[in-house]
Amino acid sequence: MSTYQLTSEFQPTGDQPRAIAELVKGVNDGEPAQVLLGATGTGKTFTMANVIAETGKPALVLCHNKTLAAQLYGEFKAFFPQNAVEYYISYYDYYQPEAYIASSDVFIEKDLAINEEIEKLRLHCTSTLLSGRRDVVVVASVSCIYGIGNPEEFSKNVIFLAPGHRYSRNNLLYQFVQILYSRTEVEFKRGSFRVKGDTVDVFPAYADYAYRIFFFGDEIEAIQKIDPVSGRKLSDEKNMTLYPANLFVTGKETLNTAIHEIQDDMVQQHKYFE
Repeated sequence: MSTYQLTSEFQPTGDQPRAIAELVKGVNDGEPAQVLLGATGTGKTFTMANVIAETGKPALVLCHNKTLAAQLYGEFKAFFPQNAVEYYISYYDYYQPEAYIASSDVFIEKDLAINEEIEKLRLHCTSTLLSGRRDVVVVASVSCIYGIGNPEEFSKNVIFLAPGHRYSRNNLLYQFVQILYSRTEVEFKRGSFRVKGDTVDVFPAYADYAYRIFFFGDEIEAIQKIDPVSGRKLSDEKNMTLYPANLFVTGKETLNTAIHEIQDDMVQQHKYFE
């Protein structure tokens, strides 16, 4: 049974019901490719929303540019307000690759500007996909086909916490650093954590809320969801899942393996040039 809840004041009309039925049948029959033809304004997006809702499968909506991706993201969010509609596009507002102009002997350094809000949405998308939810629609640009790190490494570095769990506070802080969260005493922003005695606040890199963790010795006493600006409690949590602050997180074992391989290569190269 589909877990999607399509919300619309309209019902499929005209050629839409037949198109939806044929597309759904094609998906269920394992057709590798199908084409939906329609002029501008004929309801192709609404048709595809119905196909997604009826098949009940996670969906990737791939767009050729950011402008169209933003438009479709808004439309699918309206169609599926109760489901996970995610947004994944390039987080660069500006990108200048490094270059060398031979004629004038000029080297141009790489320069870039990252949009923090889009970075948050990318991380939220990845976290949702790893959460195990099946009612996920990802609206993406071609940015999604490029390497984003190792999904296995990302999933191995997820932290699960719940009240009553025995957990050393210092070990937890070390794990926060391992998954690329930074400690702060001043500006509490996404991807950071702060410590005040037996209380630890952590601001997920993909959220607009933060978590407050209360310790009693080496036991987690309580977990609260809080407003990161005012510190006001939003809710008491029975558990929490914290995903890495960066898509390119790497576990300690993988790092050690890479370091040893680099050292072995260095020794071999040294012998070669002796």
